[in-house]
Amino acid sequence: MGIPPGQPPIRPPQHMVPMGMPPIMPIIPGMPPGPVKPEGSKMPSRPGFGKDGRPIMLRANHFKITIPHDTINHYDVTIVPEKCPRRVNREVMDTLVKHTNRIFQNCKPVFDGRKNLYCRLELPIGKERVDLEVTLPGEGKERSFKVSIKWVALVSLQALADALEGRVNIIPYDSVQALDVVMRHLPSMTYTPVGRSFFSPPDDYFHPLGGGREVWFGFHQSVRPSKWKMMLNIDVSATAFYKAQPVIDFMCEVLDIGNSSDQRRPLTDSQRVKFTKEIKGLKIEITHCGNMRRKYRVCNVTRKVAQAQTFPLELENGQTVECTVAKYFKDRHRRILQYPFLPCLQVGQEQRHTYLPLEVCSRSFNTLT
Repeated sequence: MGIPPGQPPIRPPQHMVPMGMPPIMPIIPGMPPGPVKPEGSKMPSRPGFGKDGRPIMLRANHFKITIPHDTINHYDVTIVPEKCPRRVNREVMDTLVKHTNRIFQNCKPVFDGRKNLYCRLELPIGKERVDLEVTLPGEGKERSFKVSIKWVALVSLQALADALEGRVNIIPYDSVQALDVVMRHLPSMTYTPVGRSFFSPPDDYFHPLGGGREVWFGFHQSVRPSKWKMMLNIDVSATAFYKAQPVIDFMCEVLDIGNSSDQRRPLTDSQRVKFTKEIKGLKIEITHCGNMRRKYRVCNVTRKVAQAQTFPLELENGQTVECTVAKYFKDRHRRILQYPFLPCLQVGQEQRHTYLPLEVCSRSFNTLT
């Protein structure tokens, strides 16, 4: 895609110059997790060289990768609980590498965020599966993970070099995958990965899309085999993110209200339905508990307003009474709501009756739409 007016061209970051074995990242789309069979594809031979016309210089968006004639150790990784986001899995492995010197020592492995880990040196765990535990700080309580690591195979980069230079006919797919994970690791730890692209928050530009969204620019990257050499393809990319802002401001954007001071009455049913569709499923964080910025996922928007929405409150004497959200915040947090006539966000599980007034919720972090 083209570069928008006023937007400087995106150049490949310095860290993307391939040198050695950096630390962690993803697999090629369509690649099944776990051990990879050393199968590959045949590189088509070039039919010849053109002689007609006049030679010209071209500037292309791909860069040569120098492949070390070495081998890489491939390990299979299982993280429990499973199905965590890649971001969490990378955080788990990063913590494990930093605090488990007896295994990783001075090694800096790369990880695809799911199942595959590569290391230039062989880890001192032999061929048996090793089970480890990792604890990450959480919001209110720590999170524990169990990590299993098992050696799978040696991946030869020499075999890839031989295929590219024409000494063998088959390109080893496991070597291409390993190289792709190596090249994607550091960008994944530095930027916000989306698919095969990487994005960073807007700094010197602002492109609002309305409805609480904005454009982020970044770059797409992929490792591709070509005749005689491996190439790193780089291209500009753009996608939409939800803006970081208070939920009240997000509501005003969604409902085309000038600003929060213009909203002095309850939402109509149609406004509430529209707002619910936009915010349901998004993550928000609370702002009324000082430094504790706990995050929640929105599951619904209440039909009743904060001064009428009730929930069962257990008192110190063990008695349970019905209490409105507005009264609870006044008594417990010494906060008189500025918008008691607006609905509440229902967060967490619907059966647990967790209601939050809009004005104590914020989206101070950006997320992909």
